[in-house]
Amino acid sequence: MATKEQVKNFIDMIAPIAQNLCRTREKWILPSVCIAQACCESAYGTSKAMVGANGLFGFKVGSGAKYGAAWKGKSYNTKTKEYYGQYVSIRDNFRAYDTVEEAVEDYMDLLCSLSRYNAAVCETDPKKCITSIKNGGYATSPTYINTIMSIISRYNLTQYDSVVTGKRKTLKFGIRGTDVTYLQQRLTAKGYGVGSIDGIFGVKTLEAVKAFQAENNLVVDGIVGNKTWYALC
Repeated sequence: MATKEQVKNFIDMIAPIAQNLCRTREKWILPSVCIAQACCESAYGTSKAMVGANGLFGFKVGSGAKYGAAWKGKSYNTKTKEYYGQYVSIRDNFRAYDTVEEAVEDYMDLLCSLSRYNAAVCETDPKKCITSIKNGGYATSPTYINTIMSIISRYNLTQYDSVVTGKRKTLKFGIRGTDVTYLQQRLTAKGYGVGSIDGIFGVKTLEAVKAFQAENNLVVDGIVGNKTWYALC
């Protein structure tokens, strides 16, 4: 069982990785859910087999399909338990990575690429997100959703979701800062030109925001509030 210090160190390590990926991706899985699943699957970074291979999420090799560039085809073999009316022990091949960053990136790539997880992509409600992941076939345990939600609640992991939820500041013409930079990145990723990504909400950014709002049936006011932020994610 992981100690309090091991739990804290693991969360402090993986949280910024999940957040940084979500800041730049068009499709993402909620940071709190990503972090909680890593905690659960790797026993807070204490599972020797998984941690030795940076396989924090327990993805099987399966068909060996690559959904991005993070997984290089490496694997490790270990025992695990799965639930088929009762828990049974099996041995299988699981994905291995050179770094934790690659593991988290492949987690995002894989879940955001497979249609069976579509309902979890860009979902801002943790329970809806993990329910969709469980129902998509990620885990066989009948208590998996409650387990993940318990971890999220116990360690207040929703605090890390602000990078993708409506908790961001409302932005309008003339404002500067990192939130504007992120806004410009999201607009650019969706095909709306903002000129330079410079953190300045200028004329080109304003025009891009209005064009995005118009094409997504939002109020065209050039102000980036909760509904526009949500649509951008």
